[in-house]
Amino acid sequence: MPATPARPRIRRDLARRLDRLAFRAHAFHRWAHHPLCREYEGEVFRLGRRFRLCRGCTLAATGGLAGLAGGLVVPVLRDPAILALAGLGLFAGLLALGRPRRPKGLTRGLPAALLAFLLVQALRTGGIVPWGAAALAVAAGTAVTLAYRRRGPDRTPCATCPEAPAGGSCRGFREIRTRERAFTRLAGRWLRPADPVR
Repeated sequence: MPATPARPRIRRDLARRLDRLAFRAHAFHRWAHHPLCREYEGEVFRLGRRFRLCRGCTLAATGGLAGLAGGLVVPVLRDPAILALAGLGLFAGLLALGRPRRPKGLTRGLPAALLAFLLVQALRTGGIVPWGAAALAVAAGTAVTLAYRRRGPDRTPCATCPEAPAGGSCRGFREIRTRERAFTRLAGRWLRPADPVR
């Protein structure tokens, strides 16, 4: 069996420059998690002229931070009924997570806020019952999130798109392809031994 030819090593400084270049090339859509076309505008937040953030992930992070702050600011809730109501709200939000086209605030922000709130309150209250409830809430949230990820992304807008099925001409990936081609051209110049590395 012929030996595999050794690949030339890239200098460490050049490898770092290529990593930085790749990061900058894809920074505008790194956290979008959706195609960047008009059909998916409701799924992303646009910041500035180009930068996009996934609406669901942003609301989940915002809800988690709000729940964390609320759990720290609100006095410790000794009444189990109040924690039970918060738990019911959490489970309602988690159930809605699996249903497409529900408001992202209901399916992402609310469950994250309630989960963070319950966890902080349980830790502050102490005791086997609050900690058990918090562990159950985390387990339920994890199970629903894993099931949601296994289901895969909702591509309903692609079904009615005139460019479906999504391929080389899809508008949702045009900006990404343009940036990738520019990165490939510049990285190719940097990697040619004859070209000086600036």
